[in-house]
Amino acid sequence: MNPAAEQLLELPDLPEIVEEFQIRLERERVARARFYDEVDEGTKAEFINGEVVVHSPDRAEHIIVRKRLEKLLDTFVERHNLGLVLSEKALCVFPRNDYMPDVCFWKPEKAALIEANTRKFPAPDFVVEILSDSTESRDRGVKFEDFERHGVEEYWIVDADARSVEQYVRNGDTLERVDEAGSGRLICRTVAEFEISTAAVFESGANQKALKELLS
Repeated sequence: MNPAAEQLLELPDLPEIVEEFQIRLERERVARARFYDEVDEGTKAEFINGEVVVHSPDRAEHIIVRKRLEKLLDTFVERHNLGLVLSEKALCVFPRNDYMPDVCFWKPEKAALIEANTRKFPAPDFVVEILSDSTESRDRGVKFEDFERHGVEEYWIVDADARSVEQYVRNGDTLERVDEAGSGRLICRTVAEFEISTAAVFESGANQKALKELLS
C-alpha cells in the first residue's frame, strides 16, 4: 500500500477526509469531461490535478530538437515495425490526468488499440519531454510521478539549452536514472536496439549521420 494511504488510514477524522476527497474528485470528473468536450484539435492543452493547462508557443530550438528526435525514433520504429511514435498533440490519458508529451512511443500491444479516430491515447511505454521554463516543474514533478506510478517504462528529459538528456528506466515500481547519456550515447531500453549519439538530438550534422546509420 502507498505509504501516504497508510498514514491516512490511521487518522481519526478519516471519514471527513474521504468525503472531502470525494467532493474534489467529483468536481475534477465534471471539469475533465468539459475539457474533453471543449479542447479542439489545434490546441496543445493538458488536464492536470483538476486544472486545464494551455501551452504557449514553443521556441524554435525546442521545436527543432523535438523534430530531430522524433524523426530518428519514428524512422527506426517504422522500419522495424516496433509500434507507433507520435508527437505533442496526442492526448495521453492517465487515471487522474491527461498529458500531451513531446514524443510518445507505444509497443505493438498498445499501438493496436489506437485507431484513425482515436483522440484519447493510452499511457505510452516511452515518453520524451523537452524542458521549457514554463513546463520544467511539471515535467520533473507531477508528470514524473504519474509516469512512474502508471506503467511508463522509460522517460527522457531533454534540456535543449544544456544539450543534455536525462534517461530514466523502470526498475520495479520506480523510474531510475541510467548513465548512458553521460557517455555520449543514448541506448533506449524500451525500443529494442534503438541507439543514437546524444549529439544527434542537438546537431544537424550528427542527426543526419544517425539517420543514415538507422537506415543502413
